Amino acid sequence: MSRRYCVVDVFTATPLKGNPLAVVVDGEGLSDAQMQAFAQWTNLSETSFLLPPTDPAADYRVRIFTPARELPFAGHPTLGSCQAWLNHSGQARGEEVVQQCAIGLVRVRRQGGRLAFAAPPLLRSGALEAPVLAQICQALKLRPADIVAHQWVDNGPGWCAVMLRSAEQVLALRPDFAALQPLELGVVGPQLQKIGVVAHQQGEAQFEVRAFISTMGVPEDPVTGSLNAGLAQWLIGAGIAPERYVAAQGSALGRAGRVHVELAGDTIWVGGAVQSLVQGSLTL
Repeated sequence: MSRRYCVVDVFTATPLKGNPLAVVVDGEGLSDAQMQAFAQWTNLSETSFLLPPTDPAADYRVRIFTPARELPFAGHPTLGSCQAWLNHSGQARGEEVVQQCAIGLVRVRRQGGRLAFAAPPLLRSGALEAPVLAQICQALKLRPADIVAHQWVDNGPGWCAVMLRSAEQVLALRPDFAALQPLELGVVGPQLQKIGVVAHQQGEAQFEVRAFISTMGVPEDPVTGSLNAGLAQWLIGAGIAPERYVAAQGSALGRAGRVHVELAGDTIWVGGAVQSLVQGSLTL
């Protein structure tokens, strides 16, 4: 059977500098095993499959797979899947697009040339336990004093996070991925020279982020919406970050990801540009 298929590049204004996502637009009728096998074959950090919604409040449903497993939620597949749905004649019933996924309904809005999703609630928060911190220090080759703050920021994939003193420290990390297992770890550091800069409009990053994903089949994710959503809830809630900021991610991998974060009312919106690179069909 021929199915519509596309590849988009998420969280970047420059093609090939963000996080690619494969999207099977016509996902209906595929088995779990077929979806997982295709995601393994693409070998991208995530592959998504669009399906008719089962919730009457949703515009479409998505299932998200890494090369190793299915995820209940992920950020760059949310924006990329939404863009693919819109590109293939999707029509939202309201001002916002409503996506159905395993964690429930996720709102997506259009912001000029970007899409942004409403950060889902955290499933787990609070400080990291001492054994977890010790494991992170060992795997990242850090001293305990190098970690200035830490938190569980799990909104589905299982994220925990630590903050280092600077973006430079974040970029210098050379993790022992075997020692990180089974943690899904985000690391963030401030761009010290840009503290206080109104970066959201200018596109200048105030934080550098890296995502180490030891159990997902890809050791480091180029740009990660779910992690940045969890980080934003932590950093803004704790007064560490302003209510609007830009995070850079992917620099260590030669990418130029930019994640735009904004607190509006009681909702944190996580957004970025999406580039459509491949349009075609596949037989699956």
